[in-house]
Amino acid sequence: MTYLLDLVYVLLLIVISPWFAWQAWRTGKSRRGLAARMSGQIPDRIQQNPCIWLHAVSVGEVNLLQPLIADLEAKFPGYECVVSSTTESGFALAQKKYAPRYVFRCPLDFSWAVRRVLARLQPKLLVLAELELWPNLITLAHREGVKIAVVNGRLSSHSFRGYRRTGPFARWLLSHIDVLVVQTQEFAQRFRDLGAKEGQIYLAGSLKFDGASTDRDNETTRQLVALAGFTEEDVVFLAGSTQEPEERLALATFQTLAAEHPYLRLVLVPRHPERFDEVADMLDHAGVAWRRRSELQNSESAGKQAPVLLVDSVGELWAWWGSAQIAYVGGSMGAREGQNMIEPAAYGAVVSFGPRTRNFRDVVAALLAADAAIVVQDGQELTRFVRRALEDDEFAANYGRAAQRLVASQLGATQRTADVLSQLL
Repeated sequence: MTYLLDLVYVLLLIVISPWFAWQAWRTGKSRRGLAARMSGQIPDRIQQNPCIWLHAVSVGEVNLLQPLIADLEAKFPGYECVVSSTTESGFALAQKKYAPRYVFRCPLDFSWAVRRVLARLQPKLLVLAELELWPNLITLAHREGVKIAVVNGRLSSHSFRGYRRTGPFARWLLSHIDVLVVQTQEFAQRFRDLGAKEGQIYLAGSLKFDGASTDRDNETTRQLVALAGFTEEDVVFLAGSTQEPEERLALATFQTLAAEHPYLRLVLVPRHPERFDEVADMLDHAGVAWRRRSELQNSESAGKQAPVLLVDSVGELWAWWGSAQIAYVGGSMGAREGQNMIEPAAYGAVVSFGPRTRNFRDVVAALLAADAAIVVQDGQELTRFVRRALEDDEFAANYGRAAQRLVASQLGATQRTADVLSQLL
């Protein structure tokens, strides 16, 4: 089976390589680390103690693993936790967030690459965040006696339909996984329908709730607020994890309301780093006073306020949410089907997002049921939402408190997940 998968991957790579080349030319992004990922070449591990390999796809998954890693290290001090990521942004954040731990780029799912990484790491446990079901990785790790767990497991209706079309292959793949620690009963049932056994499945809730900070007075947020020059009188409207056209809509809202509300500040945090310059061009043409987050590193510029701030950095959004009283969570008026709205809710911001939130359907349902968030359909509704948050103190306070209460009620997934993983070690 592994050799057949290798053949399929090679043929697929040949087919899509022109697209990769075009994307690299269009965005100016090189495929750094691609050769190492194809060969499975990773640095030697300095420590020789037993190893737990945790894999995260990108930035979101890298962030959510933090409390789980802390819990595992406390429970099993004789084990070394190592972290891999698929995307370059995830890899860069993991290096920054988990230093001095061993961090590496996850190999592509070619059998030779996976074998080399397994031989180098010799993990006792492989932890896959959310839904990283790479067949060669799972089957070869299983063959080597590595225990395998999926944590924070989720299976959207779209992914479920895709796996179900593979028929017995999905059942065969799931049979190589020791435990599936899932977020909701709905996801658990979908895994059962694909062929997972009852003894494999554990319900723990979402790690994303445990990973969210609830303290606006945390050190990182305080430092960022000081760098931006925000004062106690300022009201920060933050649009985070945005894609086109959400930055434009947020800016239009700000421009509509700024004259009436001179203490209103806008913070834009695009989802993808390659769009930072594009959003900067938009701000230049809009004729507003604005600054880049990267400029704030300069001691001469720190603390000098501009009404609009573009955050052109990766891995800080969680802390910037702590500066915001009003939040719009992006990826929800475009094709991405939503981003994490738990973080601003945990801080007690009054939270909004667009209508396309399939990736966070369960979180959205909980927020809406608790009157803890607002859905805005378009730019006009976004402006009306921000206006009401500015002018109706009771509305903003009630929604903020409801959001914090909901997050508090969902805590504990990390402990439950760690308890399940402990059985494998």
